[in-house]
Amino acid sequence: MGDAWMPGAVCLQACYDGGGLRGGAPRVVWQTLETDPRLVSARSAAERLDELGRAPHLVWNPLSGEIAQLVPVLRAGRSLGADGLLGASASIAHDAPPVNGEGRLCVQIAVVSFAAEPFTSGPMTDLELIIWWLDSWRIPRSWPAGPPGPSRRAHGGQRSRRLWARGGHFGGSQVPESGGTGPGAIEVERLTGPAAIPPIEVPRHREAKLPHAERAAGPAAERTARRKAERTAARAASPIHFPRHSQDDAGERLTGAGRTAGG
Repeated sequence: MGDAWMPGAVCLQACYDGGGLRGGAPRVVWQTLETDPRLVSARSAAERLDELGRAPHLVWNPLSGEIAQLVPVLRAGRSLGADGLLGASASIAHDAPPVNGEGRLCVQIAVVSFAAEPFTSGPMTDLELIIWWLDSWRIPRSWPAGPPGPSRRAHGGQRSRRLWARGGHFGGSQVPESGGTGPGAIEVERLTGPAAIPPIEVPRHREAKLPHAERAAGPAAERTARRKAERTAARAASPIHFPRHSQDDAGERLTGAGRTAGG
């Protein structure tokens, strides 16, 4: 299990999140804010989204590499269900549509960029930090609905419930019951492909196991082996008692030693 707050991201906890998650396959949704990454920082965009009640989990500026996090990964965000998160049509969202809480994880990433100019065609500074964080939560790098389409065709794109249920990565334009049109025709291989972002080994916790021969012998042999190990440990932990001699014994030994020496 990874960190609820992404290491390296600026923490700007939102005033309101989307509530609890309702379970299901884990997923990631990539969106665009329709703002110029040369002029708008991730921090200022995140603050504005919070004011509008549309907080995603992450806001990322791919030019500078700045990443701001508003919502912990184990809570639902509020950015799904509407178009133009920061555009001229953006308005305050009073309620978060239910789709925000679908999945045991539903990580929403808002990229400071334009859907008409796919961000994968330019610099993607510190992208690997985001992908490795998602990997630590064991979210598949698959795209069940395929690569997102161009923004001009986004409103008529496929928003399949069946594909959504599989989990993995999606564009905002592929989310059921949502009006999102981003992130445009991004190159998904540049975003999540192993050639672009090699996977890292996420350690798993392993239980101590008995030797194979003892496991094969069955439960009785396992219990015997455990008792034997416990007795060995108990003996190792017990203090060692050396025999103590009385003063009379010591005197007799000295007297005897004198007689021997005298002849």
